[in-house]
Amino acid sequence: MNLNATLFAQFVVFFVLAGFTMKFVWPPLMKALDERAEKIANGLAAAEKGKAEMAAAEKRVQAELAGAKDEGLKRIGDAEKRAAAIIEEAKKTASDEAARIIAAAKADAEQQVTQARETLRGQVATLAVAGAEQILKREVNAAAHADLLNQLKAEL
Repeated sequence: MNLNATLFAQFVVFFVLAGFTMKFVWPPLMKALDERAEKIANGLAAAEKGKAEMAAAEKRVQAELAGAKDEGLKRIGDAEKRAAAIIEEAKKTASDEAARIIAAAKADAEQQVTQARETLRGQVATLAVAGAEQILKREVNAAAHADLLNQLKAEL
């Protein structure tokens, strides 16, 4: 019987220990495991949320880059148009200035031609008088024949 009593005592100790473990040890252990599982689930959810936010941010960055590129191209186009307009304006200004310079040069040349003609007329008149003196072998009075000389100048 000793063996049965020992065996019975072992069963009683086992069930008491199992009852004690189920009542006092098992609940805190299960609570710790549940808390750990919840923390892991929250961490995974946060990671998924972070991935989604990262993808959204990447899309926004791409959209901003595309917008900046378009804006840059637009500004370059505007600058090229402005440069072309400035070049055309400079060409027009240069053309107007060239026309003004040419007109001034033509007017100056005409004035010089007129002046040269007047000088030549005077010289021709003087030569005509000198030639007439030589022909007539006498001196022709320029003051007395001023009308004749002026008529000669006008004809030349």
